Amino acid sequence: MNAVSEAAPQSALRAAGPIAQTLLEVSGVLAVGGTLIFSAVMVLLALAVRRRAGSAVNTRWWIVGGGFVFPAVVLSALFAYSEAHRPPWRPVPPADALIVGVTGYMWWWEVRYRDPATGAEVVTANEIRIPVGRPVYFGLGSADVIHSFWVPSLGGKMDMLPGRVQHLLLQADRPGTWRGQCAEYCGEQHARMALHVVAQEPAAFDAWLAGQARPAFASPAPSRDIERGRAAFLAHRCNACHTVRGVSEESRLGPDLTHVGSRLHLGAGTVANEPAQLSAWVAHTQQIKPGARMPSSGSRLGEEDLQSIAAWLAQLK
Repeated sequence: MNAVSEAAPQSALRAAGPIAQTLLEVSGVLAVGGTLIFSAVMVLLALAVRRRAGSAVNTRWWIVGGGFVFPAVVLSALFAYSEAHRPPWRPVPPADALIVGVTGYMWWWEVRYRDPATGAEVVTANEIRIPVGRPVYFGLGSADVIHSFWVPSLGGKMDMLPGRVQHLLLQADRPGTWRGQCAEYCGEQHARMALHVVAQEPAAFDAWLAGQARPAFASPAPSRDIERGRAAFLAHRCNACHTVRGVSEESRLGPDLTHVGSRLHLGAGTVANEPAQLSAWVAHTQQIKPGARMPSSGSRLGEEDLQSIAAWLAQLK
């Protein structure tokens, strides 16, 4: 599987990290145990139906044993087992953890890292890259309504509440790309509020983070189309909502586009990040994702400006 382009199916049955593996094990124990208990009850039911009329049964022992003793023993054992396998919650991150801040918006994700070289914040959107084999400590919040962060192949979910920071510890044990999803209904485009987590080898992740910390790429000899796209982006006030570091001032109304060309998807997992899709997304946002906070721009941008902006954004890697 290509770790940077192909996402594995979104499934808790495809554990890709130690926490997800623990949750899968607990789920298996519950499923097997429930099946065995259900089967035993069905056998008892069949015996009861076949019992001869008038045969004596000591109902007192069945009530005490089956109604009190058995449930108490089983539930106590399950409680002890689940507590021993409960994913760790830590008020402070482990010493070697990567710290990532994620803020949920209607309907996209802002992702923040800390550049180890300068200490400056590195901002991206809708895609999280992490190093393989290293714990990742997420600080999760919301800017508007309740969202929920869930990447089934890496671990459990955590609600994201306005005005509060929640914590979640995850880890990937192999390279790959895994799809996540907002798991709390948050409005019209809840179903299209996805994100992708890309786990890379540590050296590749360090190189990626160093690249993300730099301002927008400036070609030493940009084409006329690229120059026109940059000028059109500013002239049409796209920078009023979107930051492109080194080109425009910071705005947090919409996703940071500094390195948008390197991302796998547009619109929080709505469409693949390809040249034709990028142009269509800018022109027909409301047709592709109705209710999104970004208006469709096809009617106010000429075709040449539209194609130039798409070409300029695509090379921001």
